[in-house]
Amino acid sequence: MKIHEYQAKELLKKFGVAVPRGRVAERPEDARAIAEELGGPVVVKAQIHAGGRGKGGGIKLANSPAEAEQAARAIIGMRLVTHQTGPEGRIVKRVLVEEAGKISRELYLGMVIDRVSESPVIMASEAGGMEIEEVAAKSPEKILKVTIDPAVGLQPFQIRKLCYGLNLAKELSGKVGRMISGLYKAFMECDCSLAEINPLAVTEQGEAFALDAKMNLDDNALYRHEDLKALRDLAEEEALEVEASKHNLSYIKLDGSVGCMVNGAGLAMATMDIIKLHGQMPANFLDVGGAASSERVANAFRILTSDKNVRAVLINIFGGIVRCDRVANGIVEALKEVEVKVPIVVRLEGTNAVEARDILQKSGLQFTVADTFDDAARKAVAAIR
Repeated sequence: MKIHEYQAKELLKKFGVAVPRGRVAERPEDARAIAEELGGPVVVKAQIHAGGRGKGGGIKLANSPAEAEQAARAIIGMRLVTHQTGPEGRIVKRVLVEEAGKISRELYLGMVIDRVSESPVIMASEAGGMEIEEVAAKSPEKILKVTIDPAVGLQPFQIRKLCYGLNLAKELSGKVGRMISGLYKAFMECDCSLAEINPLAVTEQGEAFALDAKMNLDDNALYRHEDLKALRDLAEEEALEVEASKHNLSYIKLDGSVGCMVNGAGLAMATMDIIKLHGQMPANFLDVGGAASSERVANAFRILTSDKNVRAVLINIFGGIVRCDRVANGIVEALKEVEVKVPIVVRLEGTNAVEARDILQKSGLQFTVADTFDDAARKAVAAIR
């Protein structure tokens, strides 16, 4: 679950991470009032779940409360397009108004789970303000990494190692060290999958604070954090993905034209790969899981066909735990409830696959039944062409 910058800063502040003074505003008049409270220059920042806001015109400097109101009026309600939003962009509903300082250095600080070492990893770099992927591609030597043993936790010598690698003076090392410690505590206690401060700003006065912050929370751990659930902004999420979550379906919308309904995440990934191999792009990732009941399949069809880009549906089911004849009955029952106007290709393999094909062929409904994985992808692509 992604949260907004202002929400991430509020969480980090609780763990001792220094952040600029500021508040969120949903009206231009509120932005002016906040700027008056802060005094001096402020920054007005669009709050959406995407990076690259500055390049898209979503971040503006204001030297007075009047300018802050003017900037907020220009940003609130705009369709902000960045490299992370796609061409459709996102409508800005609120802005963060916070004090502006004179920055001398911009650093990077981030934390993720390293799947190879199966441990949390803190990354730091002197190349702050840039996307970490860009730094890794152009100057990998500038990225410092510290792997943390989950049984021991972050150790003081590891903090000193990072501060030394960032070429920080002694006094500043203490301040940045406290931010590293706070970021680690926030990451662990909030069950994050990502926590990032970029840039970590060093001012001309020798202060350090989180100029920008990003936190992603692990959905699977939210049952432990009722307070964090309230931070979810459904308006920032894909509508079809929100609808799928209501039915416990694993669904991610993509940009292609072949709608996929598969059981098992690995098979779903392979299905998307073979669709692309044959010249089309998948319209989604959709894992219906092991219990492919008629109700579950009906909900999946409803979500799939709500995507206007879908021009064919490929159902690829491997009957291991679930029986193929049960899935076939679910598909037939679902299609009696949901009208599907695009070609449907079905491939069922595994337990009772022969019986399942017989059920589909005798249903009186329009299906294209495929014999193999490759045959299913070919027929789905051919149906579009």
